[in-house]
Order: sequence, then structure tokens, then C-alpha cells
Amino acid sequence: MGGALLAGSGAGTLGASTPAGGTLPGVAPDVARRLARLDPERIGPDDVREVLARVPAPRIIALQGSVALVTMEPFAEFLVAMGYPRPALANPRDGALSQSSFGSSEALAGTLAWHYEREGIVPLLIGHSQGGMLAIRTLHELAGAFNDRLAVWDPLQDAPLPRTTIVDPATGRERPVLGLAVPWACAIATGKLPRLLLGQWSMLSRLTEIPDTVGEFTGFAMEWDPIAGNFGSVEPFVATGRAAVRNVVLPSDYRHVLLPQASGLAREAATRSWIDTYAPGAAAPLPAGVDTTNLIHAADIWHSVRKHWCREAQRLLAARSAS
Repeated sequence: MGGALLAGSGAGTLGASTPAGGTLPGVAPDVARRLARLDPERIGPDDVREVLARVPAPRIIALQGSVALVTMEPFAEFLVAMGYPRPALANPRDGALSQSSFGSSEALAGTLAWHYEREGIVPLLIGHSQGGMLAIRTLHELAGAFNDRLAVWDPLQDAPLPRTTIVDPATGRERPVLGLAVPWACAIATGKLPRLLLGQWSMLSRLTEIPDTVGEFTGFAMEWDPIAGNFGSVEPFVATGRAAVRNVVLPSDYRHVLLPQASGLAREAATRSWIDTYAPGAAAPLPAGVDTTNLIHAADIWHSVRKHWCREAQRLLAARSAS
């Protein structure tokens, strides 16, 4: 299973070393050559527009919180405005850009496998509030914390298939849903207090523990966030094994229920320019004279999204070149 897990997670280090002798179906050779030379950590707007927009993109599943009126649609629209393909954000069943967090982690895990089998890339997960809990629970689900077998789940019919394995597109061999790894996931303002109030007991001890079924994980939190249960401090997310985990503390003037509101940041020239040049740990001073609410997590998430967009496309290109 180890080889299939690596192939499915996009965990390999790619970039300048990616073979440039092959191409991808529907991708022009010159675009493939430029893709092979990209550094995933340094993707500029020209790279997005001229290269990444012309190659396969990971599907992104955006999970909203428990309040029905607060969806992830504005954040998905932000990603579209920054250059991400809308079809890769849309639910294939109904076209929605935001999905409920009251679903089953078994179903979501099986859905990830369904997409990987057909598209060659395991989807990325972005969860706000309870949506972050569901994303993390799904990582534990894939790690075998709740079940020793997981059915493939058809999102078009919203129903399980009568099998617990897929044909791994990277190897051509059969493999179980269990153990599949997500390239990157994040949780925004996801705390333990709602788990206690909503009776989600099985996640209380696991909420801040990130298993190896994700390559990279980012947790965003505010020190003063009564809805999440933070009263002056933040409990950090920690890796239980090899996962690369980052914790980002957001400004105190951000508001829990308004965190998905980011679409305007892509339309304002000053904030968009700041986002385009953002890199974790090396951010410039915030732009003056404009509304910068939600700018930090929006920029950080866009950095991770374009990074893994590049990595996964490079992985597909490398596999094509090798074959």
C-alpha cells in the first residue's frame, strides 16, 4: 500500500527535477515544459494564468460550518477570481460551491477515492468551523480510526458503491479506500467547544491531532473566538506522524462567522497584489487604505492551493513522462 499512498498523496518533491520529456492529454508541449520548470513554492499570477490554468487542477471540496446561512461560496468565488477553475470547485451532482458539514466522514472519504480513481488527483479539503471538523474527521476516517473498511462513494448518486477498493490510477493496481492520503487540507476556526455542545464526542480527543492521511495541513484560529471555544489562547494542531502541520493565528478583529467572506479581496488591486506575492513566514506589511479583513487566511490558503495545484499537475506530468 505504501507506494500507492505516496502516488495518491502528491507527497513527492517535484519542480525543477520533474521530467520534461512528456506531456499531458490536451496540454500543449510548451505549457508542459513550463509546468515542469515551476517551483511550487513560488507561483506568480503569470504562472497561474499561462500555465496552471491550462493543466489539470485538484478538485477542492469546501465544507461550510453548522450555520446554514454561512456558506463557503464566497470563499470559493474568491478562489475563482484568483484564477482557479470553477468546475474544480463545483459539486458534480448539483454544481454547488459549498457543501454541508453535517454529512458523513465515511461518505466523504469514499468520495475522495471516487474522484481519485477518475481524475488521478485526490481532492483538497477546506473546512470552516464545523466543516473543518468534518475535514479532520475524514482524515482520521481514512487512517482507520472509526472503520476497518470504507466503501467507495458515488457523489453523483450520493450513495455507496458495493466495493471498498479502487483501481489506483498511478499504479494500475487495486487498492483500498482506507489509507488514501489527501495532498493538503485546512481547518478555519475549528474548535472543541462546539464538538462538546453538539455531542461530537469521538472528535474531542482527535480534533487537534492530524494523522498521516494528509501530506500538509494548515490550521487557522483566533485567540479570542468564543464560538470555537478560544478565550485568549489557541490549542495548536499537531501531527501524529509525518504530516507537515502549520498553525496560523489570525488577527483578533476577524469574526468567526465572517471568515469565508473573501471574494472582495480579489477585486481590490492592493489586496490582490498582496495576495499574489504572499509567502508563509515572509509576508509584507498589510496594504494601507483598504479593508484587509480576512486577508491573511485568504492569502495563505491561495498560496497552498496554487502550490498543490502545481505539485499535482507536475506529478501527473512526471508519470506521463516515465511511461
